Amino acid sequence: MVTTIRIVAGRIRTVGVLLVTVASVAVAQGSDPARLLSDLPGFDFSRLSPAAKKELVTVLTDEFDACGRPLTLLASLKKGDACKHTRRLVGYAAFQASEGTPATEIINALAKYNQGFTAKRARFQVDERQCVGPKDAKVTLVEFSDFECPYCNAARPMIDEALKARPQTRVCYALFPLAAHPNATLAGQAALFARDAGKFGAMYNALFDNQLSLSEGFIKALVKKVGLDEKAFDKAVAEKKYLDELNASKEAGRTAGVDSTPSMFVNGRKVTLNPSVETLLLAIDDEADWVQGNSSW
Repeated sequence: MVTTIRIVAGRIRTVGVLLVTVASVAVAQGSDPARLLSDLPGFDFSRLSPAAKKELVTVLTDEFDACGRPLTLLASLKKGDACKHTRRLVGYAAFQASEGTPATEIINALAKYNQGFTAKRARFQVDERQCVGPKDAKVTLVEFSDFECPYCNAARPMIDEALKARPQTRVCYALFPLAAHPNATLAGQAALFARDAGKFGAMYNALFDNQLSLSEGFIKALVKKVGLDEKAFDKAVAEKKYLDELNASKEAGRTAGVDSTPSMFVNGRKVTLNPSVETLLLAIDDEADWVQGNSSW
């Protein structure tokens, strides 16, 4: 008898969830998106275009509360007690809608992002001399980059700004020189050579600051410019001193799922959202709450 009651109760809960979803979708389809978005506590979507509001409402009525409640995102927001994770994802969805991203793409992006929290995480052994921030940080961001990758250079100020906003975060820079870039491997060797002399940061920035000028001669000139021994660098390159380390870094990246640069991981979880200051802060803040909640929100 007890078993039967439990089964029935479970079915009732399932039906209830389905009804909430169907009702929300029905309301959205028959109502003005602007009206549906007008009274959500803590959010102001008034500046979104009508098209963006329509896409956002589709997302909010299709997706469930990100913290596991049997409510759609819209219903959760209307209650006024949505968790921080849910509210952050809604903010991201609104931004993407404002950029013209279709609801289906936003929904897929949110699903992929959320799956990363429960998926198996990568473990990296990045040299401490390639890291900045507190060693006991609860959140560590590892970035795989290539010195001739323009997107990596564009991500550099994003990471710097995110670090300023969240100084308790640790960032480690892993090298992933792409075969398609003729000077990337030599630049990576220069960065590791500088690291061993205590000047990784100086060389890292010098290489990116002069990204469009990189060549064998120019990289050697940068070695000298940051105060290092050019002849000692030539010897290290001739002896292939850093090639095994660079290859190991690339292999670690590939194993973790690096398929392009830059690729970023927060506590071993790949950041799948398009890189920006906002998405980095979202990933860092979500991870901090995840850790504090013992792998839950």
